[in-house]
Amino acid sequence: MDINFNKNEDHNKLLLSNLKKELAKVKLGGGKQRIEKLHAQGKMTARERIDYLLDDKKEAIEIGAFVGDGMYEEHGGCPSGGVVVKVGFVKGKQCVVVANDATVKAGAWFPITGKKNLRAQEIAIENKLPIIYLVDSAGVYLPLQDEIFPDKEHFGRIFRNNAVMSSMGITQIAAVMGSCVAGGAYLPIMSDEALIVDKTGSIFLAGSYLVKAAIGENIDNETLGGATTHCEISGVTDYKSKDDKDALDTIKNIVDKIGGFDQAGYSRTKTENPIDNPNDIYGILPASRSDQYDMLEIIKRLVDNSDFEQYKEGYGKTILTGYARIDGWAVGIVANQRKVVKTAKGEMQFGGVIYSDSADKATRFIANCNQKKIPLVFLQDVTGFMVGSKSEQGGIIKDGAKMVNAVANSVVPKFTVVIGNSYGAGNYAMCGKAYDPRLIVAWPSAELAVMSGNSAAKVLLQIEKASLEKKGEKITEKKEAELFNKIKNRYDGQVSPYYAAARLWTDAIIDPLETRTWISMGIEAANHAPIEKPFNMGVLQV
Repeated sequence: MDINFNKNEDHNKLLLSNLKKELAKVKLGGGKQRIEKLHAQGKMTARERIDYLLDDKKEAIEIGAFVGDGMYEEHGGCPSGGVVVKVGFVKGKQCVVVANDATVKAGAWFPITGKKNLRAQEIAIENKLPIIYLVDSAGVYLPLQDEIFPDKEHFGRIFRNNAVMSSMGITQIAAVMGSCVAGGAYLPIMSDEALIVDKTGSIFLAGSYLVKAAIGENIDNETLGGATTHCEISGVTDYKSKDDKDALDTIKNIVDKIGGFDQAGYSRTKTENPIDNPNDIYGILPASRSDQYDMLEIIKRLVDNSDFEQYKEGYGKTILTGYARIDGWAVGIVANQRKVVKTAKGEMQFGGVIYSDSADKATRFIANCNQKKIPLVFLQDVTGFMVGSKSEQGGIIKDGAKMVNAVANSVVPKFTVVIGNSYGAGNYAMCGKAYDPRLIVAWPSAELAVMSGNSAAKVLLQIEKASLEKKGEKITEKKEAELFNKIKNRYDGQVSPYYAAARLWTDAIIDPLETRTWISMGIEAANHAPIEKPFNMGVLQV
């Protein structure tokens, strides 16, 4: 191994170590004291409930672990958005599980909580997966009610989705394991079957204090909306459970009886491990986002048998396209080549940049995968489309538009892995979040922004200098350097994969070695939902 490999390996393993530390913090939710308080009430934490419910907690992926990271600090923070979401197996059936974290503001809904819940429902709808809600929430977080209550993608959309999923035949099971108040009371009752835990679970539109204030009635919460009331008097809930584990066991029994599903029919054969050592990824991936490397070497360490059948290998070389298998599943891979390449005409092209020929190649390949019913995997390390007079006159906008059109209209499931750069329109063409990937994840090395921190800082510096000089200030070299560093540091914070994950621009930040698992789980989920419409790119300027 050369010295650069060792330096890269040290850098990337340090990023991975930091990821594991940050995940450990997130998993504590509202903190150890609140966890102990929950246990004293005879309740399990959100994560404990999910782990008990799943067949094997290791055979699961967590959506949005870093949601809310660094946000709402003035309100005490909101780790994981106050809700834990996992895709895993219950009695052998793949399910989405959503559990309110009562250690975070009593499970109250922040704006980002709503976004995360909607993402969980979106995954269930797209893949026709059963969804299980483990409810323990105080309802909308009132200080931020204007950001969570009335708009289209706010709190009410959850119940709209409940109704839509029911009409689609997607099983929804809800267990009320704590508070279930006001508008939130509709979620379990709009599910197909509802359970409630005796003495700790409660459902009501208004609690005892509000009832007293509104109509003068004196009543305690248990009588108002406890398990006995709703299982024996109102008939609102279907099952009465003695404790958390009893409720989760009942859910397992219900899921166990769910019938089979129509399959999409994606090709799968026996799983083969990569021949080339996946651990080499840490040494291949450069520490600097501007350095070159061969993306083909990364692909070989992600795919079965390290076997990648390239499509149009000698054409449009700044994008690699080809067929492979991941955990036995057939996939079509579209990846940014990150090394300088030479065209047949002898011209040099920059790695990570999309040129007209590479956009044209990718468009054709995406169409082929749709025709053959092969899921698409996008490996992003892209700085954008090529600029300059030669590119403009060569029709880069038109060719780029064709690629974006193909990505947007693709009907096979798409999965996106942000390995390095994800800048500008390159993010869109390579199936960024706006283009409906079934799952989108980032490696710790990822950067998502309009442009790099260095480039953005140079642009913003010129604007700032012009503004200050207009006011009569003299900008010395020292002052200019200070301004540049201040702007770059601020921008670099926004480029971070943690910033993106906090806002659910990506579903997770993962160890590169977990990539195969995420893609395999994603295709298995997608296989529950047969393709319902043909691939059609619409009208294009050919």
